[in-house]
Amino acid sequence: MGFGPIAPDPDEPLFHAEWERRTLGLVVASGCLGRWTIDESRFARENRHPLDYYGSSYYEIWIKGLEVLLLKHGLVSPQELVAGRPDDVLPAATGGPNVETVLRIVGRGSPYDRPLAALGRFAVGDSVRTNNLNPVGHTRLPRYVRGKVGMIVAGHGGFVFADENTHGRSSTAQHLYTVCFNSTELWGPDGDPNSTVSVDAWESYLEPA
Repeated sequence: MGFGPIAPDPDEPLFHAEWERRTLGLVVASGCLGRWTIDESRFARENRHPLDYYGSSYYEIWIKGLEVLLLKHGLVSPQELVAGRPDDVLPAATGGPNVETVLRIVGRGSPYDRPLAALGRFAVGDSVRTNNLNPVGHTRLPRYVRGKVGMIVAGHGGFVFADENTHGRSSTAQHLYTVCFNSTELWGPDGDPNSTVSVDAWESYLEPA
């Protein structure tokens, strides 16, 4: 998309500055309050103007997303956010996560698979086309695969549908598939014909090709 090649640094540190380490700690600790879902937190980070998104570093996006969540759920006021301190004395902390709890949560993750009685619409080997979705709200379907043809290479059963989980509707589940796309399908003749891209996609993203 005109951004040039990706050049990863094999010696890149986990954190480039202490504030990045603190940002990760703040996001994890705030998530333990149970006020929002992981998909809502992703949406808070990603739902911003392209100039802001592409002009921000990785952890700048994280802290901006956390500010949105804290304001939305009434945990801070706009005045407190600007001032960088609470208006009143904070109540004594109760039930906060300790180090052992955080390490266990981060290491284990949260299960989002859900059993579904109905069989999936697609099977391994099926040719599918992704829907050309451009919703106002949240979606996990990457823009570069929308309207493209690929092949189902794996079925994973039922999983919480991220687009609905963003709004707290965690009971909504769909079949999840891995769809493999040839690079030339995604990027035309300049794509490497020997390269493929695999994307996990929920059933409502797909139609038979």
